[in-house]
Amino acid sequence: MPSTHVETPPAADVSLSHGLKQRHLSMIALGGVIGAGLFVGSGAGIAAAGPSIVVAYALSGILVMLVMRMLGEMSAAYPSSGSFSAHAERAIGPWAGFAAGWSFWVLLCTAVGLEGIGAAKIVTGWLPGTPEWAWVALFMVVFCGANLAAVKNFGEFEFWFAALKVGAISLFLVLGVLAVAGVLPGTHSPGTSNLTHFLPHGGEGLVIGLLASVFAYGGLETVTIAAAESENPVRGVASAVRTAMWRIALFYIGSMAVIVTLVPWNSKEVVEKGPYVAALDHLGIPGAGQLMNVVVLVALLSAMNANIYGSSRIAYSLVERGQGPKVLARVSGGVPRIAVLTSCVFGFVCVLLSHWRPNDVFPWLLNMIGAVILVVWIFIAVSQLRLRRRLERETPEKLVVRMWAFPVLTWVALAGMATIFVLMARQPDTRVQLYSTGGMTLFLAAVGYVWQRRRARS
Repeated sequence: MPSTHVETPPAADVSLSHGLKQRHLSMIALGGVIGAGLFVGSGAGIAAAGPSIVVAYALSGILVMLVMRMLGEMSAAYPSSGSFSAHAERAIGPWAGFAAGWSFWVLLCTAVGLEGIGAAKIVTGWLPGTPEWAWVALFMVVFCGANLAAVKNFGEFEFWFAALKVGAISLFLVLGVLAVAGVLPGTHSPGTSNLTHFLPHGGEGLVIGLLASVFAYGGLETVTIAAAESENPVRGVASAVRTAMWRIALFYIGSMAVIVTLVPWNSKEVVEKGPYVAALDHLGIPGAGQLMNVVVLVALLSAMNANIYGSSRIAYSLVERGQGPKVLARVSGGVPRIAVLTSCVFGFVCVLLSHWRPNDVFPWLLNMIGAVILVVWIFIAVSQLRLRRRLERETPEKLVVRMWAFPVLTWVALAGMATIFVLMARQPDTRVQLYSTGGMTLFLAAVGYVWQRRRARS
């Protein structure tokens, strides 16, 4: 059996541009944590967990902070558009980089289609009678064109999208805190009246809320991918990772605490309208529903733009390391344009499948990507365990960002991921996702291992 140790590091992304400025990277880090899942998906979690959703988001937030710290340590030492995929190849072997990278590519491309569908539904609500697919196609053309032109276009879109998201959620938090304190004109503080039934559905409800919160954090990895094309990759990664804690605490845990304090957890509006709209309606703010629809639309378009970018760079990095069709690595104007187009086409095919095969192929695809983010996190943790010792021994000066209490907290994070897998296996809905994702990961790992053996013989 050939060694899985990679003697030579993955190739640097020398042909990509470095058009992202520090302000772009800072805002991507700040706004990237505010995804559409926070605005839309958190309602079901609140309905299941009640006020204990705050605990669920805190627990999953701690896990995410540990993962980001591990990823930041490796990305500051080895900046690469392949991010965790390149780290997995370096630490574990080419098969690991192959499996982590291509599974994440499938996840991002599918997410591009899903976000396009979500954005189109909002627009068709404003303009009834217009076809959803046409709006998705329009969004795809706009963001595909922006990503094809130059990386700074992606940066500019994300800068302003992030600014809008951060501004909206910050205003929400200010209004919510004032209302809870009883100093917002025209409102009365509910006190703790909505927090009396902290665990309305017991531990089972908390588990459902925990699983919902874990997947709401997806997308934080984009900043480590983008850092490779910034003016100062090491500084960008270090800054993003060091501020991750307060961003997660403020935007996720803080907003959940405000919502469950202001609005009864069993209010139908929490699920039907979304928790943020329900909270704003409770405060009597006119036009709250339409205002939040605009914010959700921005969040969806932001995620769509970021996922087109991220998927194209992951594909480019994989091919640069000899793990895919060479045509995807062609770069012109500092942009891997074939990779961008391929990712967009895959995303739009997902949209068409949602119309053509909504009862078989499309649900199968959704189940297959259901637990990919957890698989990626495991690769990150195992890679960090192996690379940290190597860095300390060979190039300690590259340890600009260090994992806290290594290796104890890395093992704690792995234990947390294993626990989530067990919890997913206990729930009928998530069990299917777990098995489907596991099947895809094993298949990709096997393909990567065969490729690795063939390369070792050549």
